[in-house]
Amino acid sequence: MKKLINKQKKSEKFTMSIDEINSQISTKQDEITKIEEEAAKKNASAEKEVESEYDSQINAAESKLASEQGLLDEAVEKANEWATKKKERAGSVKALSKEVAGLKKAKAAALKTKLKEISSEEKTAVKAVQGEIKGLQKNLKAIEKQMAMEE
Repeated sequence: MKKLINKQKKSEKFTMSIDEINSQISTKQDEITKIEEEAAKKNASAEKEVESEYDSQINAAESKLASEQGLLDEAVEKANEWATKKKERAGSVKALSKEVAGLKKAKAAALKTKLKEISSEEKTAVKAVQGEIKGLQKNLKAIEKQMAMEE
């Protein structure tokens, strides 16, 4: 009778321990989901931030470029009358073209950097939680093995 009672107590102890570990695993898996959701939000936020920072500048520069290109075309048509103006506009177009290209390149680099940082943070956080899950699963297997040996 005592053996039966002791066996029931051990079984209840292991059951509680298994339930606790399963609960911790579930919590850690929820944590991974939360980390992944936060990373997705950060990605979207980074895109919007970079777009808001650069798109208006790019649009303004492109608008100026289009305007200057039109003036350049007009100067070419009237080359004899507009020789001086043609040179000014050509220089302006070149400078604005470089500005647009530079802004686009800076935008792409800024977005790439931000997304890389977010991805790195996500991988680090997920790896840490997965390590904890592996440890918990190892504990669970050890307990289950011990229970099997005691039966």
